Amino acid sequence: MNQYAVFGRPNTPWRAKGFDIIFGTETRAGQLFDSILIVCILTSVLAIMLDSVDSIQQQYRVALTRIEWAFTLLFTLEYLARLICVDRPVRYLFSFYGLIDLLAVVPTYIGLFGQNGQYYLIIRVLRVLRIFRVLKLAHYLGEANILVIALKGSRRKIVVFLFTVTTIVVIFGSLMYLLEGKENGFSSIPMSIYWAIVTITTVGYGDIYPQTDMGRALAACTMIIGYAIIAVPTGIFTAELTHAIRTRKEDTICPKCAYQAHDMDAIYCKKCGSAL
Repeated sequence: MNQYAVFGRPNTPWRAKGFDIIFGTETRAGQLFDSILIVCILTSVLAIMLDSVDSIQQQYRVALTRIEWAFTLLFTLEYLARLICVDRPVRYLFSFYGLIDLLAVVPTYIGLFGQNGQYYLIIRVLRVLRIFRVLKLAHYLGEANILVIALKGSRRKIVVFLFTVTTIVVIFGSLMYLLEGKENGFSSIPMSIYWAIVTITTVGYGDIYPQTDMGRALAACTMIIGYAIIAVPTGIFTAELTHAIRTRKEDTICPKCAYQAHDMDAIYCKKCGSAL
């Protein structure tokens, strides 16, 4: 049962049925369950964002509080149902999805114990944490697995790339510190490295900038290098993503004729025409 098989499908009929609905997308009930949960998650996140607007929060405080508790209770029941409907609840409890599901409900309950003024900042943090409910959408994005595979495949190349970029910004930042000095705003090497990062990423805040001819020449070189390297990680990831998609299509087996060598964009089997 896709990536959730690691949690174990129980043998008890009613728990197995719940597992197929909650964790599966093969049945109509499972698809309906996923669709309802996605709408609830997005609506909950929208309510949290509206609650951060003072004018809306003051006018609709009671309604927003009720909506928040309604979603909290709903996600709590969903979380408990997931624990009940898996054969290995401890494994699910400490999995990525399990921790995200727990994070979606815990802040609201913790907020009950922090109504005093000195706890106001903590409550604000807990309210922000509720926004992570959007990560619950990972349950329902099967195609996200391809992105994860591509990221894992390109991680070494990206690490080498980041190390190279870090070396470049340290060198250029140090040179700029020597050329411009404290009198022109480059008060330290870390501050100069900050300038190099802002410049090489083409952000350009403009809070500090070179004022000498040599400094401007070095800045021009930094900008050109920035344009040259900014597309490198995108190319690395795109290549790995294409490979992951191709591999997945090649591994896709037709459920009717068992044909396997499909094209990357295949929706139907090229041998028998069945839907993949």
